[in-house]
Amino acid sequence: MFVDTHAHLYLSDFESCLDEIIERTLAKTDSVYLPNIDLDSLEPMLRLHFRYPDKFFPMLGLHPCSVKADFKQVLNTLESKLSETYWAGIGETGTDLYWDKTYWPEQVKSLEIQLSWAKDTQKPIILHCRNSLDETIEIIQKAQDGRLRGIFHCFGGTIEQTRKIIDLNFGLGIGGVVTYKNSTLPQVLRQIPIEHIVLETDSPYLAPVPLRGKLNEPANLIYVAEKLSQVYDLELSEIASITSQNAQKIF
Repeated sequence: MFVDTHAHLYLSDFESCLDEIIERTLAKTDSVYLPNIDLDSLEPMLRLHFRYPDKFFPMLGLHPCSVKADFKQVLNTLESKLSETYWAGIGETGTDLYWDKTYWPEQVKSLEIQLSWAKDTQKPIILHCRNSLDETIEIIQKAQDGRLRGIFHCFGGTIEQTRKIIDLNFGLGIGGVVTYKNSTLPQVLRQIPIEHIVLETDSPYLAPVPLRGKLNEPANLIYVAEKLSQVYDLELSEIASITSQNAQKIF
């Protein structure tokens, strides 16, 4: 049994097969954490949470790719819901220099605001940092006052970046990318203790080998775990146990 720390199971991609995927998820995972995207994703995400409140745990945040000129109004609306007791964390937030750089200053400000939420609520924060890992690390370094913890989601950086993240008291979210043929992640991960790693799928994206290109789901964590068992020379049961404990410490 695994913990999926990052899955967007509430998206429309799953509408035609959600019940089947939920059945497989319940059989293979102890818990699944649902990062929010924007205002529109709140309702379907919470619908899934309330259907299985002990399995699917929602988070509150604004994805950097959803940050536009009106981001402050959006954040104000999200913040008004912050007092609800079911939020497991803050996110998905962070920065992105891959898709669109138009709103970079707004992305940074949005992240800073959500970092303050994480501090005030003492909840973990989930960071997206596509093509902007160094920039995101620098922002967290400036903001870290001992009250921040969380996950650098979809981690794919260097050993130097890894050590900076560990020093910041953040975990590394490892998913399907570690199974890809040209991935450098296995070499990086061999140099750090497994105690800093949590598993994730980023469903419906980034399906692992041998399912690359297909719809991803939490049950596919088994392929990520099998790769990590090779990297760390540990039994699959140990990978499941250690990474689940790591997730529990964060959340």
